[in-house]
Amino acid sequence: MSKKILMITGDFTEDYETMVPFQALQAFGHQVHAVCPDKKAGDSIATAIHDFEGDQTYSEKPGHRFTLNASFSEIQASDYDALVIPGGRAPEYLRLNPEVISKVQHFFEAGKPVAAICHGAQLLAAAKVLTGRRCSAYPACSPEVEACGGEYADIPVDAAVTDGNLVTAPAWPAHPDWLAQFQKLLQ
Repeated sequence: MSKKILMITGDFTEDYETMVPFQALQAFGHQVHAVCPDKKAGDSIATAIHDFEGDQTYSEKPGHRFTLNASFSEIQASDYDALVIPGGRAPEYLRLNPEVISKVQHFFEAGKPVAAICHGAQLLAAAKVLTGRRCSAYPACSPEVEACGGEYADIPVDAAVTDGNLVTAPAWPAHPDWLAQFQKLLQ
């Protein structure tokens, strides 16, 4: 059964964590609207490729341009069945936008499926929706998950965890598990 899914993203979102779910969810037959505050359908955002090359943290390289297909100012969270929050650096500044926070909170208040990956947990923490929930994220985000009352799920980088309506994963190597668990919630 096809669902209408909102993806909230922004400049320097992680390339794979944006493009792969955007395309995969459409391949499952879902309608996905990718939006960014202060941008409209047809505008593009910069992405960054985060890679794991043996350094103390991920490396960052320029990614592709990603074209948004809906306008943030025109969407209503209540029109959507589910939410996707990619990682990268976008969540660190998106969490400062009260409209973004309100939209994220809507999905939790309504019990709708939410999928967040990597630094997407920063947005969940700022929205204060993690209290009592088990949430995975890039390990550097674990203090934020715990500071807002969540339980950080320290799982392998290629795994995901579901807690109620929330599916989370540490980073893009988890796409197969993360998207499979999200698809189950969407059914």
